[in-house]
Amino acid sequence: MTNRNTSSKMDYDVRGHLTEVRAGLPDGVRLVAISKYHPNEYIEAAYAEGQRIFGESHEQELRQKHETLPKDIEWHFIGHLQTNKVKYIASYINMIETVDSLKLLREIDKHAARNNRVIDVLLELHIAEEETKYGLTPDACRQLLADGEWRKLEHVRICGLMMMASYVDDENRIRSEFCLARNLFDEIKAQYFADKPSFKERSWGMSHDYPIAVEEGSTMVRVGTAIFGPRVY
Repeated sequence: MTNRNTSSKMDYDVRGHLTEVRAGLPDGVRLVAISKYHPNEYIEAAYAEGQRIFGESHEQELRQKHETLPKDIEWHFIGHLQTNKVKYIASYINMIETVDSLKLLREIDKHAARNNRVIDVLLELHIAEEETKYGLTPDACRQLLADGEWRKLEHVRICGLMMMASYVDDENRIRSEFCLARNLFDEIKAQYFADKPSFKERSWGMSHDYPIAVEEGSTMVRVGTAIFGPRVY
């Protein structure tokens, strides 16, 4: 760990922004600090303030950080995950938030079994009207669950839904997309997971829209820039 007295200006910035974000989160909403493209020193500064959940989106970068940072960090994978990359993170990843196909679910289950683990996952929704985003449409999500094969997978645990709202200034549009996701969560919870307390996570809200997300039922917000500043490539 970096000495708290070194890089004081950097530490002050990270800690101050982290405190500001936390102050806007009510009880019951967890913060996933999105640390992709940021150096270990930034993560260490947040860690020193008690932050334990961090999100990464590239397997190689995540692997390097996992190997060099404290082992009690809870790592969430928040990027598009290719099936051939699952094997590299299956031994330690805490949650994969971006499951967008049955094929990926099967692959996670296979490698979790090889590591004698159960890996928590979220189903990623594609609600925003931006073609660059990944995820299941609401109807595709319904169909995946209706088909039922996921019930046979003993080494993955579906814990909720994840989505990204459109990156726009129109707050009404952002709110409507969060609302749609929340309604779908309630529908799926009642139909498939009513007896599963673990199905509880609504992961939506990022640096530009997390206050709205919290108002629309988010239980986990994924905040990077508002904590760490512009990405360091």
